[in-house]
Amino acid sequence: MAVKFRKTYAVGNGTLLTWLPYLTPALIFYVVFMAWPLLTSLGLSLYTGQAGTGRSFVGLGNFVRLFTVAQYADRYWGAFAHTLVFFLIHLLVQNGLGILFAVLLTGKNLKAREFYQTMIFIPVTLAVLVTGYLWKLLLNPVWCGPFLEKLHLSFLARPWLGSPASALICVSLVSCWQWMGIPVMMFVAALRNISDDYFEAASIDGASPLQVFWRIKLPLIKPVAGMVAILTFVNNFNAFDVVFAMENVNGAPNYATDLMGTLFYRVGIAGQHPVGIPDPGMGAAIASITFLVLCLGVIPTLRSTQGRD
Repeated sequence: MAVKFRKTYAVGNGTLLTWLPYLTPALIFYVVFMAWPLLTSLGLSLYTGQAGTGRSFVGLGNFVRLFTVAQYADRYWGAFAHTLVFFLIHLLVQNGLGILFAVLLTGKNLKAREFYQTMIFIPVTLAVLVTGYLWKLLLNPVWCGPFLEKLHLSFLARPWLGSPASALICVSLVSCWQWMGIPVMMFVAALRNISDDYFEAASIDGASPLQVFWRIKLPLIKPVAGMVAILTFVNNFNAFDVVFAMENVNGAPNYATDLMGTLFYRVGIAGQHPVGIPDPGMGAAIASITFLVLCLGVIPTLRSTQGRD
């Protein structure tokens, strides 16, 4: 009599059948709210027209128009370049200062540590529309001019958000200010998980604080730094609210603050000037290319920073 064995697959310390009931709710949530919308967006990029008036299959026609028709190509490459600058400013300023503040906050001789941590994290808890509107007032020379004159800083009373040369930088720095607390807390947690044995050995060898940072702290927080960079990259290429709060959906002035998020909104949802009619297929094409760009940036970063040592 033949005996049949049921094959089970080990997952961690249990089997797949053991873990499946716990994974099912998260899997259903992922499929319904992430995987399915992604697939439908990719499919929508192959069509043109409105849902109510009928859609027609155009294949890769939306992608061809996006890169060949000046109406779309100029706006797309401008938004792509602005988003890249937006990301680089966050990577250097937000994450760079995040590591610096985390090192200072984990110093043994620092007093009032909890107070500084709270002050750094408070902007994260504020609504983007609120902070954007407040900074818009602070950067308005009509509002801040008299106050700056009393401080003998009248040269700072300039239309920062009205100049194409400075608008994107100002919006980026405001965004860095608001979200600084998240990378700081992640780096603080990573630094606190480093064993004191490393620092004791470095102290015996006579290593300076700078050498301890470069040779011990920075290499050991590399996985966290990579994850912070990935989160920054993904969030910046989907940024919309900060530009909407401080400028408008057209990326004023003269599209100087236009990002991929605002471009997608105008084309796919609101309708872009001068046509003014939404084109969901073209919007889905922009979203699909953005997804591809994110994959090209995220996957190599994951492989290089999350490897097993």
